[in-house]
Amino acid sequence: MGSGTARQETPADAETLAALTRMSEGFLPGLLGVRFTAVRDGFLEAELDITSRHMAPNGFLHAGTVVSLADTCCGVACARALPEGARGFTTVELKSNFLSSANEGTVYATARAVHLGRTTQLRGADVRRRGTEKLLALFRCTQMALWPG
Repeated sequence: MGSGTARQETPADAETLAALTRMSEGFLPGLLGVRFTAVRDGFLEAELDITSRHMAPNGFLHAGTVVSLADTCCGVACARALPEGARGFTTVELKSNFLSSANEGTVYATARAVHLGRTTQLRGADVRRRGTEKLLALFRCTQMALWPG
């Protein structure tokens, strides 16, 4: 694989998913209770159980919880697909459209690669309520690869 080519993501087993979840401990995704549930080429899924800590004062899921879940999925997927030689990434743009909300149950985000370039990656994520599959939000973000030097 030459310099600047995106690494191939590989399907994840239960051990890999548990390791991704452990990696988040002590950071915002861990504090929110994010659990990774699926990873494969160009795709990552994670979920969290709604508790009072995820709510806005109006009694519904806080928009920040939704964005954090979607951004976590997109960020971990980006880290897994960085071009060889990149030392990391940063998010340079994100956008969310909220279509619905929830106040109980489990919500999950599915992130998919739209563009995997040497300098930027673009991903989209859907956030849904588990069981009903009701679409809560559409999310897009652009990440920039960080290079040594």
